[in-house]
Amino acid sequence: MNTEQNKTNYPALYTLITVFFFWGFIAAGNSIFIPFCKSYFSLDQFQSQLIDFAFYTAYYLGALLLFAFGALNGKDLVAKWGYKRSIVYGLLFSALGAGAMIVAVQANVYAGMLVGLFIVALGFSLQQTAANPFAVMLGDPKTGASRQNLAGGINSFGTTIGPIIVGFALFGTAAAVSDDQIKNLGLDKVTLLYIGVGILFLIAASVFFFSKKLPTGISNEPVEKASKALTTLIIMTGLLAVMFAPVFNSYNSEEAKKIVELENSIAPISTQIRELKHVLVQLERKNTQKVEVASEELLSQEIKLLEKSIAPQIQEINTIKHPLEQYRMYWLSGALLVIIGGLLFANLRAKKNSEGWGAMRYPQLVLGMLAIFTYVGVEVAVGSNLGELLKLPEFGSFSSSEIAPYISMYWGSLMIGRWAGAISVFNLSTNKRHLALIIVPLLAFSVIIGVNTIAQQDMTPLYYYVFCVGLQIIAFFISKNKPARTLMLFGLFGVTAMIIGLFSTGTVAIYAFLSGGLACSIMWPAIFSLAITGLGKYTSQGSAFLVMMILGGGIIPPLQGKVSDIIGIHESYFIPVLCFVYLAFYGYIVKQILQKQGINVDAVEAEGSH
Repeated sequence: MNTEQNKTNYPALYTLITVFFFWGFIAAGNSIFIPFCKSYFSLDQFQSQLIDFAFYTAYYLGALLLFAFGALNGKDLVAKWGYKRSIVYGLLFSALGAGAMIVAVQANVYAGMLVGLFIVALGFSLQQTAANPFAVMLGDPKTGASRQNLAGGINSFGTTIGPIIVGFALFGTAAAVSDDQIKNLGLDKVTLLYIGVGILFLIAASVFFFSKKLPTGISNEPVEKASKALTTLIIMTGLLAVMFAPVFNSYNSEEAKKIVELENSIAPISTQIRELKHVLVQLERKNTQKVEVASEELLSQEIKLLEKSIAPQIQEINTIKHPLEQYRMYWLSGALLVIIGGLLFANLRAKKNSEGWGAMRYPQLVLGMLAIFTYVGVEVAVGSNLGELLKLPEFGSFSSSEIAPYISMYWGSLMIGRWAGAISVFNLSTNKRHLALIIVPLLAFSVIIGVNTIAQQDMTPLYYYVFCVGLQIIAFFISKNKPARTLMLFGLFGVTAMIIGLFSTGTVAIYAFLSGGLACSIMWPAIFSLAITGLGKYTSQGSAFLVMMILGGGIIPPLQGKVSDIIGIHESYFIPVLCFVYLAFYGYIVKQILQKQGINVDAVEAEGSH
């Protein structure tokens, strides 16, 4: 690379990390957008999760196209353009997506919104491919991890304020808005939001284009051929399309139309029941006067009578829905098996004959690709399904407009860990570093509370979440910044948190599920560093494969959404349990794999940020 330097280019770094903010802001904002669209467009949980499917599938397809170009032409397109110009192109593409989103919102078309988000994320894919190695290039490679962790902290700040701003844009107020009232809301503020986002994309592109502080980042290094790997990925992509097609088509089936007909016939009564339940919850929260207790009993009786009146239709809906949902579930499970089976097949074939497989000959990379797939999937799934979970009576019966503080705290939990991971940016003594490892997470927690309080959100139910942050701090000290140990420890942290959440309700369960963000916060750098260790000349190619696996954010959340449609949203959180189990397993097995290759894994520095 013709612009390498030992001294950190701080002006360039500060310019670069702005794009990390955009990624976090939009991704976390989707967690508010999902329950909103579910109520506004009368969607099931799977359909609402298509927002994540469109968003994260774009990451995969964008990275695949870049890899395909390099594999066929022998040149890395991003390196040919240069990191600087690639980011500019990515920002312009995202601005185009914002424009498509505005058109879709004006037309009030859900499918069009999915297309808009897809285009935005395609731009993000190009930005992500360029920005991570660009951050390493802006100084001494030995401190590249620290710069990426700093960028990740900015990314997480975007995830913290994203739900707040998007929530205000959707609901126009910090006050509670019932899900039935949402149907009558206008989308004019969403239009204004994406006009603002589009303008920011264009401003950022201009800053990058005209900045003289930013090096071009152009490289002419040849790309290692991997024709068999490319063929496998293309076949996997085709099979994924085959698996999802029947699911999408099933929504136009006679069974689906019958369900819609029945739901429309009982819609007025269903709306009345939801409104009465909302009033009941409000009374139960106060529960200070005898007259309120009497009112609660009357409301409960009225709700039971209304539910009894539509019981036959509900039973008929369930009779039709159950086999239909099972059919959809089979195909979605097939999509997951395509990813797992395809990657394991590639690695097994590569072991027999490595020619044409490129980086996929390395088991630490292939298993790492599955780990990135799982990590992004569980990170997004826990957050995007959280809004629907909080609507349950045992979790507080929150409306879509009331969940923003919880979504903000979940994504903010990732910020807490990433800010702690960025401490090494500063040349601190051991004692000062240990002190900072305590202070910084607590400071990040205070920022989340403060930002939401300024936004007039009631954060009192989340004050004691600081004890969960304390557990994370302890885990940081135990992990000792060793990637394999970190991944195992935080994977087990996630497993424990999800199991507690599954077998409890109320505040305890909410805190447990929110802790999923604390568990995920430090996983990307650990997985990334372990997966590319020992790849040699295939390191760049392996990094591209890992970025592709952000696809997990488009597969696992819809899968959990469909499971929730069958067994319930609370029970569906067994899927995150399985995800965290695999992540802990990868931390264990990759250490053994690398030791067989003569690599001391404890000497590997965790690098990267997401």
